[in-house]
Amino acid sequence: MSDTTQQFSGRGGLGGVIVATALPYYESASAPAGLAVDYDRYAEHCKWLVDNGCHGVGPNGSLGEYSSLTDEERRAVARTAIEAVDGSGTVVVGVHGAGAHQARHWAEIAAEDGADGLLCLPPTMYRANRDEVLAHYEAVASVGLPVMVYNNPVDTKVDLTPGLLAEIAQIDNIVAVKEFSGDVRRVLEIKERAPGLQVISGADDVVLESLLMGATGWFAGFPNVFPAESALLFELATTGKLEEARALYEPLVPAFRWDSRTEFVQAIKLGMEHVGRFGGACRPPRGPLSPAQREQIGTDMARAVAALGKRSA
Repeated sequence: MSDTTQQFSGRGGLGGVIVATALPYYESASAPAGLAVDYDRYAEHCKWLVDNGCHGVGPNGSLGEYSSLTDEERRAVARTAIEAVDGSGTVVVGVHGAGAHQARHWAEIAAEDGADGLLCLPPTMYRANRDEVLAHYEAVASVGLPVMVYNNPVDTKVDLTPGLLAEIAQIDNIVAVKEFSGDVRRVLEIKERAPGLQVISGADDVVLESLLMGATGWFAGFPNVFPAESALLFELATTGKLEEARALYEPLVPAFRWDSRTEFVQAIKLGMEHVGRFGGACRPPRGPLSPAQREQIGTDMARAVAALGKRSA
């Protein structure tokens, strides 16, 4: 890993709190599934997140429903985020693709449009082997931007184990891993086996545990709902203020657990509605939440909001 690709935590790097941004739509009969991307509202949301203390945004991730977008929409979403943030935070664009040629294509476009970094899953829709995974990341990293690889073994069926990450980390421009296995034991093992690789917590409901073990960032979902509080949690956890961090974190965890469930996109959008933000609908294949799910999210959000209200009183 070259010196020029070593990134630091916080603004300007791939660490800190980078928000996997939810994507707003408005109803339009001519748009896919009757829902058109609301770029103006999305731009406002990206700016709001950074203005509330988050270190950057991540367009075109799973939470951003990238796989439900047309190619034109996908590029426009990334451009909107880059223009909205306008250098005040980091923009890490998702470049996930079924094959290396597709992921590299999106990486080239992101570089052309001014992204600060890239987030990339292993090949999607295919259980790639070791050599195929390495070739995939070599292709994406060759574009020249800092790359955060994304370990999501539940959805991709490919597990970027600490041993495999040690190999991936040898590729120039690979600087970080978004760790979404849910196993916090991996944080230390990755740091041991790939010491130059930033470990970024990818699951909201283990973020404090991951940060205490040495993760240097949080690529996050629920900061779409609680940006200022999430930025504060990150600061407390990374400056050794454990008791304050725990007091803030514990009442948020029931809501945060939805980030690791199948309906995480719908849940986070509903959470946004509970705090007065626009969440809205999702495109297929994501359908509506069941009444029971909506009720449980409401309960979990009420607990979180009440606890935050007591802190600010």
